[in-house]
Amino acid sequence: MTTVAKGGQDSRTAAARRIVAHIAGHLQADLSLQLWTGEILPLGPDARDDIRIVLSSPSAVRRLVLKPGLMTLFELYATGDIRIEGGSPLEAADRWNHGRAVHLPRRVDKWLIARALIPFLLAGRARTVGDAAYDPTGEAGQRKDKSARTDKDFIAFHYDVGNDFYGLFLDPEMVYSSACYADADQSLEDAQTRKLDLICRKLRLKPGQTLLDIGCGWGGLSCWAARHYGVKVHGVTLSEEQLAFANAKIARLGLQDRITLELKDYRDLEMTGQFDAVSQVEMFEHVGFANHDRHFLEMHRLLKPGGLYFHQASVRRGGRDIGNITPQTTATRTIGRFIFPGGELDTIGMTVTNLGRLGFEVLDVENLREHFQATTAEWSRRLMARRDEAIAMVGEERTRLWLIFFAMCAKGFERGSILVYQTVAQKRRAGKSGLPLNRASLYP
Repeated sequence: MTTVAKGGQDSRTAAARRIVAHIAGHLQADLSLQLWTGEILPLGPDARDDIRIVLSSPSAVRRLVLKPGLMTLFELYATGDIRIEGGSPLEAADRWNHGRAVHLPRRVDKWLIARALIPFLLAGRARTVGDAAYDPTGEAGQRKDKSARTDKDFIAFHYDVGNDFYGLFLDPEMVYSSACYADADQSLEDAQTRKLDLICRKLRLKPGQTLLDIGCGWGGLSCWAARHYGVKVHGVTLSEEQLAFANAKIARLGLQDRITLELKDYRDLEMTGQFDAVSQVEMFEHVGFANHDRHFLEMHRLLKPGGLYFHQASVRRGGRDIGNITPQTTATRTIGRFIFPGGELDTIGMTVTNLGRLGFEVLDVENLREHFQATTAEWSRRLMARRDEAIAMVGEERTRLWLIFFAMCAKGFERGSILVYQTVAQKRRAGKSGLPLNRASLYP
């Protein structure tokens, strides 16, 4: 590979060379770093320069020196002080071994790097992120008490960026959750309708039954269940944008007599014991640890005796300390600020335990980790392909953040640091569950 040098040979450039040369030997990545001078430095032996991480100025390095961490990296990427050229964040992330990167801080010579970073402390300040980040303060500018969750604000920040934006990367059914692929060659469109049908089969839906669709989104599952399984559906969401889209779709399909949707918190529903089935597809991540018991108790209240509850949620792996149920990692804090304010991930062990102790019998648990890896990777590819349209809709900062978010999720599911499960539980009753003795009916 040819190294191209532009600009002066100041102390910062020389220091950057020393740092990158040292890190490259340990990272062994197949991409390059481009300095603010235009000089390109490989991040591993024989690394290509078709995809490059670009530092726009020494101030980006200064920011990372003074406040190292993922939060700072997100901010710098959002503002363009660090950018990726030649590919998407996910394509760049695919060019290095993440296990090697995780252990990089333990392998490098910290004194060498610390000495080389000194010249950057005098660099200017980097830009700050605008309204692409969630502001956890009230009107008076005071930080809100964590116990006083504002779920509607959280949901609006994430979902009300506009239906057209989500349409850039979602399938026509506008399903914003893990697809379920039959094989690696299946399209996202087919994998999402396959998932919708799988949910209906897992809930054993039959004509005339009633389904409560919590966090109904853009109405994909509600419409699928009503059209193909003949059930009556009531759906709730906290997103005004989603509700408007879903109601328009229901009218277009002529399903007004089978589906009713409303802008409401499911905990405020006065429909005790009215539903044969309840579905929750990846809205549980928004609920918060403090509200998990309340959530499952509400599911129990809303279902008829023997009713089925479908629960699909992304979860973390969990640690050895089962008493520490609310760990906050750098990744979760960063995603909470920029993408999912208020989001907290359960573990599958906690899910099953809570269902069991709060009146349910768990009937089925299935891991879809590789399916969500494929789903988020496809969302990344589609959004990158329509990047200019996204920038026109929501701005460059937010578009950058979503691309790096999808990359982070795809790699997380690939490595197994994040997982996603479908869990089916029945409101406990004496006697037979009524389910067949095998799973053949789920995958005909």
